[in-house]
Amino acid sequence: MRPADLSGTDTFEALTRRWGPRYRWLLLLSVMVGTMASIMSSTIVNVAIPGMSSEFALGQERAQWVSSGFMVAMTVSMLTTPWLLARYGYRRVYDGTMLLLMAGGIAGGLASVFPLVLAARVAEGLAAGVVQPIPAIIILRAFAQDKQGRASGVFGMGVVLAPAIGPSIGGVLVDWFGWRSIFFMVVPFCVASLHLAHRFVPVTAPGGAAAQRGRRLDALGLAIATIGTLCLLNGLVAFHRGDRAAWALLPGAVAALAAFIAWERRLAGRGGEPLMDLRLFGHPSFTMGSIVAFIYGAALFGSTYLLPVYMQVALHLSPSHVGTILLPAGLVLAVTIPLVGRLADRRATHVLVSTGLALLAASFAFMFTVPADNPILPLVCWAVLGRIGLGFILPSLNIGSMRALHSSLIPQGSSTINFLRMLGGAAGVSLCGVVLEWRIAAHGDSLANAATGPGRIAAFDETFWMLAGVCALAMAAAWRLRPPVRRPASPE
Repeated sequence: MRPADLSGTDTFEALTRRWGPRYRWLLLLSVMVGTMASIMSSTIVNVAIPGMSSEFALGQERAQWVSSGFMVAMTVSMLTTPWLLARYGYRRVYDGTMLLLMAGGIAGGLASVFPLVLAARVAEGLAAGVVQPIPAIIILRAFAQDKQGRASGVFGMGVVLAPAIGPSIGGVLVDWFGWRSIFFMVVPFCVASLHLAHRFVPVTAPGGAAAQRGRRLDALGLAIATIGTLCLLNGLVAFHRGDRAAWALLPGAVAALAAFIAWERRLAGRGGEPLMDLRLFGHPSFTMGSIVAFIYGAALFGSTYLLPVYMQVALHLSPSHVGTILLPAGLVLAVTIPLVGRLADRRATHVLVSTGLALLAASFAFMFTVPADNPILPLVCWAVLGRIGLGFILPSLNIGSMRALHSSLIPQGSSTINFLRMLGGAAGVSLCGVVLEWRIAAHGDSLANAATGPGRIAAFDETFWMLAGVCALAMAAAWRLRPPVRRPASPE
């Protein structure tokens, strides 16, 4: 590939002249395919865990490392995206992440020992974390403000199809070809994405500047963020299990947060380049959007964990029934997102996000109406309602939170808000697990019992109500995303 400073043919402006007005959409398609591959790699592997556990004789805790290792790597690597883009430019970073993701998929599929599978998952997580903030950066820079919502909706429609359809395809592949086939699913997406990137992704850094190799990574900030993330995620798991280690790990996460903020302020004050620019939080809309992203991530990931457990453990539905029930909701989400994306160009962010959170809260709150003897239709209805709510949130939240940022802060804003959403997701999964076990014990039941009693159903209902309350809490922050009222100047 030609270096950015020697070629004027692969800049954003040159590519726009070459391809015309449609170029922005071709660029969006290019990053959408790669993001679909990264999201698919994060969700579809769960289908392969039983077969993998059997082949490598894994216990539940070791098997869980396949998911948790990916999540930790993805969460932390999101913070490096702005530095990588500024140092290497869009195309080199995008090519690198797709090659790493593809290598992880191939290595995981061919692995003969479990440590190699785990290493492959960590590599996939690193790639997925770097690539996921990039689309929002491109949408905010490449599209006019009155087209950003539409672009976000089109992008979101493509991306949500991956987790909606992926597990269903993955289940068939596992039945036909075994668990290794799951890892190879990302390979054709990565190949297609690399081809598109070499045609449509610019070589320049954000803002159209040439990549600057002299930029230094905030290694100490990254190390502190990694330690804090590991302490938080492992501490929440330990708290879920009732392990005393949680009382050391969770305060460690708080201490790491304090150290991270202090170091980032000190580095910025010395004229350095912090990993996270704390000036972001000087914008009220971004601060409120970050709070919403964290809480919304907790509700979303928590429900993604809780709903299948509820259907299998409380209602005794088979895994195939679970996939069938959730598939219509995923397809409805894919249709809702582009429709709401068009609204996002004309309607206030706080209205759309609050509406989505209200629908999501209602889908949780109404779970108590699901009858144990004939649950499928109500489950489909409430799952669809919740996904319609997500369709209102996804195209609106990131764009609305970052529109007020200076263009130089957009890469930092995208990586930060994605990082906080993932942290919220990890917290939400553990929160649901802790509350569920607490309420089941309070009702005198146990998950070790094969039969489902009224106490178990009540415990699940109360956990869903907790998620509804989390969404209501996020609504309070979402309403603060409304633009300030402009008062007419008083006469002299």
